Amino acid sequence: MKKRLFVTGLNGFVGRHIQSRLNAVDSQWQLLPVAPGYDLREPKSLEGLWPELPDAVIHLAGQTFVPEAFRDPANTFQVNLLGTLHLLQALKARGFSGTFLYVSSGDVYGQVSESALPIDEHQPPCPRNPYAVSKLSAELLCLQWGMTEGWPVLVARPFNHIGPGQMDSFVVASAARQICRIKQGLQPAQLQVGDIDVTRDFLDVADVVSAYLALLEKGEPGQVYNICSGVEQSVRGLIEQLADLAQVHVQLIQDPARLRRAEQRRVCGSHARLHQTTGWAPELTTQQSLRAILSDWESRVRQE
Repeated sequence: MKKRLFVTGLNGFVGRHIQSRLNAVDSQWQLLPVAPGYDLREPKSLEGLWPELPDAVIHLAGQTFVPEAFRDPANTFQVNLLGTLHLLQALKARGFSGTFLYVSSGDVYGQVSESALPIDEHQPPCPRNPYAVSKLSAELLCLQWGMTEGWPVLVARPFNHIGPGQMDSFVVASAARQICRIKQGLQPAQLQVGDIDVTRDFLDVADVVSAYLALLEKGEPGQVYNICSGVEQSVRGLIEQLADLAQVHVQLIQDPARLRRAEQRRVCGSHARLHQTTGWAPELTTQQSLRAILSDWESRVRQE
């Protein structure tokens, strides 16, 4: 008998990968269908959302773009914090008491000194933008709700993730799209980039999905878990690997419009707690990820 899983944000980057994973024959989860038109900002739209009560919920939906959070912090809080409250209230009204996984962000740590790398869950959060503040606030709300209602509530803090289907507002997806356009003769062999001399902790979206499902099965309620590769990689290095894989020679051109002030030059996380609790470990290599991303963009660029 498959357990019923409800996922918010199914139409997003990670949500689509969860859908394809759970459609596999051997999945132990049955994905509950989502009625179209619900809006986390509108509590009334959540009424009657679950004809069948889920055994577990992954709350993925949110406003995730940092520049947009600076532009409109009120809407970011409406979606990420109040939207989470509305979801919790609607689930409670329906009689839910299952496992609730809140997907936060490694961005809540803010600026971390290089001496404190890799970042583990003992690092005090110090959010530096409205998006990260909204995610940390919702984390605390969910954990409080778990204590008050007796639900098993867990918090995931994913770091940067990459993979097929990502929007090109993210750096690796943007570089892959441009490289495919160059290869197909659609733009000059010049790659527009922002600040690429930083390091980040990148993880393939398929490994991220595996981590979420592992937490539903074996995670400890009330705990926070980093989801990351544990490997520090330079953005410039990833772009160069993409160009090599595509066999394209490119000139990197810094575009002032793409420059975001990156106080944090280096990022590397620790997934030790997640591994110890669930046995999870990354399975896909960076090269496998980059090949899949290029293949995805080759077909997308042809259809543009």
